[in-house]
Amino acid sequence: MLDGLHGRLATALPEGRHLPEDVWRRRHRVILWVAVLQAGGLGIMAALAGRTPLTALLLTVAVAYPLTFGLLPGAGRGLRSAAATASLLAASVALVYLMDGLTEAHFHFFVMVGLSALYQNWVPFGMALAVVLAHHGVVGALFPHAVFGHDSARHSPWTWSLVHGAFVLAASLAHLAAWRLNEQQGLRDPLTGLANRTLLVETTNRLLARRSGPVSVLFLDLDDFKDVNDSRGHAAGDQLLTTVSRRLEGCVRPVDQVARLGGDEFAVVVAGSSAVAAEIGGRMLTALADPVSVDGRSIPVRVSIGVADSTSAADRSADTLLRNADLAMYLAKASGKNRVVVYAEGMDRAAQAKAELVADLGSAVAAGQLAVHYQPTVDLAEGTTTGYEALLRWQHPTRGLVAPAEFVPLAEESGAIVEIGRWVLAEATRQAAEWSAQAGRPIDMAVNLSPRQLLDDDVVSTVRAALATSGLPAGQLTLEVTEGVLIDDVEMVVDTFRALRTLGVRIAIDDFGTGYSSLSYLRRLPADVVKIDRSFVQDLGAGGRSTTLVASIIELARSLHLEVVAEGVETEEQHAVLDRLACSHAQGYLFGRPQPAAVQRPAGPAPVPVPRPGTELAARR
Repeated sequence: MLDGLHGRLATALPEGRHLPEDVWRRRHRVILWVAVLQAGGLGIMAALAGRTPLTALLLTVAVAYPLTFGLLPGAGRGLRSAAATASLLAASVALVYLMDGLTEAHFHFFVMVGLSALYQNWVPFGMALAVVLAHHGVVGALFPHAVFGHDSARHSPWTWSLVHGAFVLAASLAHLAAWRLNEQQGLRDPLTGLANRTLLVETTNRLLARRSGPVSVLFLDLDDFKDVNDSRGHAAGDQLLTTVSRRLEGCVRPVDQVARLGGDEFAVVVAGSSAVAAEIGGRMLTALADPVSVDGRSIPVRVSIGVADSTSAADRSADTLLRNADLAMYLAKASGKNRVVVYAEGMDRAAQAKAELVADLGSAVAAGQLAVHYQPTVDLAEGTTTGYEALLRWQHPTRGLVAPAEFVPLAEESGAIVEIGRWVLAEATRQAAEWSAQAGRPIDMAVNLSPRQLLDDDVVSTVRAALATSGLPAGQLTLEVTEGVLIDDVEMVVDTFRALRTLGVRIAIDDFGTGYSSLSYLRRLPADVVKIDRSFVQDLGAGGRSTTLVASIIELARSLHLEVVAEGVETEEQHAVLDRLACSHAQGYLFGRPQPAAVQRPAGPAPVPVPRPGTELAARR
């Protein structure tokens, strides 16, 4: 109960944060002028009241002297604000003394407490309250005539000191409320009510200064949040962010602080080691596992989390911790997303190399560094090549050939995949049209469509434009998507598939069996082709259990009138098993490697026959 009361009190009170330097300087300058003018004015007032010149001088010196401490070499904000506050309060004490404790003179204390509150720091504000209470209580008891101006107060100084103290405290509540509201407006995210970056940095630096032990920071980024904004609208995105912020707050301890840094980025400062922070990160993954309902539709939430603590940082600063945690978060995304990664030495170098690769990727299309290779698709019953799959390759000018598994996720993450995807689509359809004209027969072409392209509002018009420019009949184009896109928004994906099929193109579900969907999705999706993932095909004929799964997929696809393509066929044994299971089509090194268009050169009016090589051909790979 006491802990709860303490927590509510701490929440209600101002943080006592540091003002921005320019704001603090302006306020301090005004307070100094008030202090100096009061020192001179009280000396003049003492002289006019008939006090001796020595008394007038002493009062002036007493009020002005505290200001000299702020002039000391190396004096920081704390000392300078305390010195100015001491001068303000000395002026209040001197005024009450000069006016023989007149009640109206005590009002001066109220003004001085308000001025000290402008520093928005607990040291000067606490000084002001302490001096007021001590002056009315202690000095009022010892020298009642110097503090109180009526007999009842002089006879009961402690009673009246409590009365005056209560009024001062009541007025202070108004200052505290204004102070708190001011901090809330400048230090809180207006959408979620969480701390913003400024408050997080200040809290982290204070924690680093107070604690000798480790301090950790978690950096969180919602995976694929842009797709939510693009497909559902910003209002849905805001509602999602608000729900996520509440769930995050429910995962931390009272001593930790959750902040929204902007967009879909959050951070948490933790009073503890990276192990403690990683445990909190695990709780957050669990809390966000349940989809968020927005306008009656469920949105799955995934988040990548990076963790860094002060023991692995080059210096104990909030900026360094945030940078290291940010680097770890990007590694979490590169490792498959929706996970926690703890910062380790060397990640900064890896992140720099990744950033350079992303920058180079942005100009790869214009520089002519990208190429399309084509791998044949074979009709297993006829033993003929019916079409090709377009596969992207990047020949970097200094790194050489960069593996697609390395640069495609970067292109997806950075958004460069949209431009690259348009280029591949245009190149592949042009090549298929050219081959079809040369061969005098239709040459089918399959092109991979990334999740980001699929969520692009212009994907249908992009495909329509590529077909129109190349002259390729729509029926010869197959667009391949991985089943992972189904977890984002099944209804939206279905609508897009239908729009694409209206153009006449075919839809293929790539890598089927490894993603998030179930076989029951096939009944809902307007698809034409199912591609069995190579991980199942590699296990065929080796006594593996994949044969039953592959047979089930083929049977289900046949019942739904879908074409089946087995990927990654490398041996005659795998070929034989697929023949026995009545799989219609296949791809793999057994039939042909991905090659540039100049090497493939499909020719002749009849489909290209595919030889059935023995194991010696497979060994050549």
